[in-house]
Amino acid sequence: MSLDEPTYARGKELSEQVNPGMEEALAARYDALVPGLSRMVVEVPYGTFYARGVVDEKTRLLATVAALTAQGGQTRPQLKVNIASARAVGASREEICEIIYQMTLYGGFPAMINGMNAAIEVFEAEDD
Repeated sequence: MSLDEPTYARGKELSEQVNPGMEEALAARYDALVPGLSRMVVEVPYGTFYARGVVDEKTRLLATVAALTAQGGQTRPQLKVNIASARAVGASREEICEIIYQMTLYGGFPAMINGMNAAIEVFEAEDD
């Protein structure tokens, strides 16, 4: 797979802003099994989709928190990463919890409770 350097560079800059060390963590865990997976995650989601600049980072991350919450408990690890990233770009705890609460209408009460529990874990880690 040939990766585009400018797209990768945009993705790297953005991923380091919202989730520092993500590429290295992914590489350590997955690249031995799927070489280049970590770089692909930086280039495709971050460099191609997230770096479009149409919406600000806070809005994009709150939308991601909403989608992951509505999908349910199987997304908990990714939800926690994106809650922390939303906090890193200025989303308040209240905004995040309100977005998660709104997902009761789309994912149901269990999805909302799972989302709230993920948020609580992120907030507790911030307080440590």
